[in-house]
Amino acid sequence: MNTRAIINEGIPIMQMETKSYFDGGLLQFITWTVLGVLVTIFSFGLFFPWAFTMIYGWKAKHTVIEGRRLKFTGSALGLFGNWVKWWILCIITFGVYSFWVFLALERWKTRHTLFID
Repeated sequence: MNTRAIINEGIPIMQMETKSYFDGGLLQFITWTVLGVLVTIFSFGLFFPWAFTMIYGWKAKHTVIEGRRLKFTGSALGLFGNWVKWWILCIITFGVYSFWVFLALERWKTRHTLFID
């Protein structure tokens, strides 16, 4: 890794140049995605948390940001309780809550994603 000096308000700061990349393969992605979709369809959405955590865990495992690999610590069981709650809220609100489900899922995903090192 190369280092370069950066001037910040007249004070030189050394910063490591690092790379961000994704090292997953297309065949793996297609396999995990097809498996996740099939499981979700055949379970009428009940196993979506398992499919989601499986696919997102694979993505996180193959993602490096500024030289630091990501790790997903969420579990299907941990997401399942939220998933049921979100479905109930969507039914009660005639689908209006579904606009917030995406944000709730992103928050849950972010809380369970961290750097390995």
